[in-house]
Amino acid sequence: MSARVDGAIGALYPFLDTHPTDVDEVLAAVARSTAEKAAEIVALRESLVAEHGQRLLDCAGRCAAAFRAGGTLFAFGNGGSSTDAQDVAQLFLNPPKAARPLPAISLTHDVALITALSNDVGFEVVFARQLAAFGRAGDIAVGLSTSGGSNNVLRAFEEAARRGMLTVGIAGYDGGRMAESEAIDHLFVVPSASVHRVQEAQTTVYHVLWELTQQALADER
Repeated sequence: MSARVDGAIGALYPFLDTHPTDVDEVLAAVARSTAEKAAEIVALRESLVAEHGQRLLDCAGRCAAAFRAGGTLFAFGNGGSSTDAQDVAQLFLNPPKAARPLPAISLTHDVALITALSNDVGFEVVFARQLAAFGRAGDIAVGLSTSGGSNNVLRAFEEAARRGMLTVGIAGYDGGRMAESEAIDHLFVVPSASVHRVQEAQTTVYHVLWELTQQALADER
């Protein structure tokens, strides 16, 4: 091990930023760091219940109504949020056994389409153009952004709102520009300065939204 590690790694794992002489000391520091991160995400997830509990119920009720009327869910985001968008679509479309499959599409899965739009028009429209082509009034647009400031996500919400779609935003930090947007019907903000904790808690938010939507659909049968 070198006397100092890369600054980015040291910022994430401070106990590696100096050269320890005791392996047991390093292992103890790793254990402490892991326990602290686990406690942090547990506390953050618990805080979301009080912050968003009723609002998640309200949103799930509107999502259930949209699905009953034949609506489709479209999910989108960039980077890690693009992976989460695919997870959202997969969760609704191909849920665990006994749950009701619901029409859902990730706008991040078609690499050819995304690169064509980025190259020919501009990256800021890669989601908005797809919603313009496929979205209908009564559909659902779910956009994820850790910063809340992704321009292409905001443009997509504006397009969705113009088309009469139900818009659901999931953001981090203080919500960024998503918190200022009038195009988002339901916004769920994970109040953390750590992008890692934000994305972990956002996963909880959309899984709870899916469960509540399933429950709302089941209650009305």
